[in-house]
Amino acid sequence: MFDPPSFSSSPLSAFAIPPFPVLLSSFFFIVMTIILTPYWSKGVQRLKPASPPPEKLRHGLVPSAFNEGVHAERALAQLRGKDQPLEKYIFLSRLKSDDPDLFYKLCLENMAEITPIIYTPTVGDACIKFSHIYRRPEGLWVSIKDKGNIKNVLNNWPRIDEARISVVTDGSRILGLGDLGVNGMGISIGKLSLYVAGAGILPQSTIPICLDLGTNNQAFLEDPFYLGLRQKRVSEQEMDEFMDEFMHEMTQAFPKMMIQFEDFSTDKAFRYLERYRRQYPVFNDDIQGTGAVVLSGLMNAAKLSSAASGMPLNAHRILFFGAGSAGVGVATQLQSFFTLQGLSVEEARRRIWLIDSQGLVYESRGRLAEHKKYFARNDYSGPPMTDILDIIDYVKPTALLGLSTISGAFTPEVLQLMAAINPRPIIFPLSNPVRLSECSFNDAVVNTNGTVLFASGSPFPEQEFVGRVLYPGQGNNMYIFPGLGLGAILSRATQVTDSMVEASSLGLANSLTEEEHAAGLLYPRVERIREISAHIAVQVIRAAQKANVTHSPELAKMDDSQLHALVKRKMWNPSF
Repeated sequence: MFDPPSFSSSPLSAFAIPPFPVLLSSFFFIVMTIILTPYWSKGVQRLKPASPPPEKLRHGLVPSAFNEGVHAERALAQLRGKDQPLEKYIFLSRLKSDDPDLFYKLCLENMAEITPIIYTPTVGDACIKFSHIYRRPEGLWVSIKDKGNIKNVLNNWPRIDEARISVVTDGSRILGLGDLGVNGMGISIGKLSLYVAGAGILPQSTIPICLDLGTNNQAFLEDPFYLGLRQKRVSEQEMDEFMDEFMHEMTQAFPKMMIQFEDFSTDKAFRYLERYRRQYPVFNDDIQGTGAVVLSGLMNAAKLSSAASGMPLNAHRILFFGAGSAGVGVATQLQSFFTLQGLSVEEARRRIWLIDSQGLVYESRGRLAEHKKYFARNDYSGPPMTDILDIIDYVKPTALLGLSTISGAFTPEVLQLMAAINPRPIIFPLSNPVRLSECSFNDAVVNTNGTVLFASGSPFPEQEFVGRVLYPGQGNNMYIFPGLGLGAILSRATQVTDSMVEASSLGLANSLTEEEHAAGLLYPRVERIREISAHIAVQVIRAAQKANVTHSPELAKMDDSQLHALVKRKMWNPSF
């Protein structure tokens, strides 16, 4: 973004003609401000941007038989008329730009259909091709070239006083697709659309941000349409200096902002979460959000597994296939499962095993990345154990979780062995998008004879098996982060504490209806996301109050029913 022009304080400056570069900067600032303001509502262009909708549409601006309900059906039919998921994504992106009320109405009424288009799995393809399908500005781009001037870049945001939540990525590890550079902006845009749809966050209070620190993806560096800097990623020291300035200026420009880090590379994800989490209201969705949603699903799965085997809940054993930021983040969160059953933190840690690219993670194997050391085993010192079947036979896990982005890693032999060990094996292939999932729901059902307790990161269709319809769980972070964000915003939290993240997980786990329990679901139906988010937000607010990190003392005076009613009133709804 360009800085708004600043002119001399001379008395005659108002009459002077600014130099051409200043005029150009002013022109782009005005144009981009206008572009970022929606012009459309209810399918009709307004006369003034950002003006409140008039009581009645002026005669002649719409066809005489125009009907809002029919128009919504028309838009949905247009969407369904697109053959390719990416074309549907492009259509919805334009609709959100032209008519946000209609866009979010369609989202809320067709959540299960539209969520996979605006987020996983389609957003992965959209990010790969982001520079080629780019239409218009949406969000803030802050580059390493802005270092020392980040304050002015942030101040260019046209709705600076309304900003409450931002999703920030550096594009270095987008889903399981690797370094996509500034093409990662699609992730920030998609996540914030889900904040609005899932928790009623005001659309105008959201800011997608992409940090352009270069890319190591040679294909993008050679792509003439690539939107980012044509340079390799900067050094760790330079990035640290940039991030320190960025985070400081974010809190100065947007004092009521909650920041979500998204899709940083593994080392940077842990590094910056630890660096800033006690200074600013920030959390990392890959580490904490994924951990919270998996913890919720595991709680419900473990109860069903234990009912079948007779095993106490605190005796479960969890094996992770994948030891990156998501894997270790989830493992860290899942310690709560065991501490809630009465185990100590150390005892909980001993119930978790990791597999990385070199096999079982254990201390005497040799040098380990810092983030893996906590879960490295000290009760095994034999030769490297690299075959997943050997590791399963050694560990005898009750739950196998995949966060590896290795498609098909859970082979029929792996699934059959898990079923041989457990009456109801817990299989969670959590890698996104679908093509990188460790196994499909169909594979898991067939190779466990229908006994599997399944949750994936991306959506899979239901399966018929021996006269029954089996439903896959989807451990989608959208169950967690909208409600967590809403609770943090309403409580004006100064930090996002571990207890707040745990509260979001428990709130999700306890949100299933009787019908959903009877159907064997591990997660509630996504169509109820607003109801779920309201419930989670209440739990998060209470956790923030207990941690003494809130600036909304009036909420502490409300009982839970009053607080729940307030949360629901605060949720934005489309006016269409």
